[in-house]
Amino acid sequence: MALNFAANLSFMFTELPFPKRFMSAAKAGFRGVEFLFPYQYSPSEISEFVQRAGVTLALHNLPPGDWRAGDRGLAAIAGRQGEFRETVETALIYAQATGLKQMHVMAGCVGEAELSDAGDVYLENLSHAASRFADAGITALIEPINTNDMPRYFLSNTDAARRVIEQVGARNLRLQFDCYHAQITNGDALGALKESFTDIAHIQIASVPDRREPDHGDCDYTIIFSNLERLGYDGWIGCEYHPRGATEDGLNWRPQ
Repeated sequence: MALNFAANLSFMFTELPFPKRFMSAAKAGFRGVEFLFPYQYSPSEISEFVQRAGVTLALHNLPPGDWRAGDRGLAAIAGRQGEFRETVETALIYAQATGLKQMHVMAGCVGEAELSDAGDVYLENLSHAASRFADAGITALIEPINTNDMPRYFLSNTDAARRVIEQVGARNLRLQFDCYHAQITNGDALGALKESFTDIAHIQIASVPDRREPDHGDCDYTIIFSNLERLGYDGWIGCEYHPRGATEDGLNWRPQ
């Protein structure tokens, strides 16, 4: 079976203005796109970019809070539950306009003082998000992010993510598995992928450790892709890497 690759437009085609990246991704053979955040554009503008390019919008994140001030999501941040619920409603408006079916709920970076409350707050907020998204047919995703790239990020390993999914118990709460983060965190992305496969709804890729095209480094994507084909994975694989040069010049890694 053919694997489904989505270009991450926050990382790829950045030589172009954001609205033009959709069409460039389509012309390069991508049937899907993803990106970090759409919120500097209106829902109708994002919908127009997607429809004009004829691609599927596979994923983006909830509003992260104040990114410039250091926020990296709000789901595990005590005292900001009301603000988190507002981000859920904002994200729903965008999803309804674009047809998006998956939304990444970022946990956030937690300091020592807030750590004792973060677990309960995280479960509460994820339960709320999953409930609101269920009515719209949307899957909420959580992603372990390595703490070298994002210090103090609350969710940093796959086992912890799977426990959270089990504790929340919502059918539409699933795992966003980033091979790059998994390899850096535990040194065995393939093993973690196999072990957690039944919880996975979305996968992302990049070389390790330099986060470039997935054609070199510590993570052997030839093996990962063959395993995904054998396992019958039919979800999206987001290409969340920084191209070495022009994006189109570095696409030879894709399986033929």
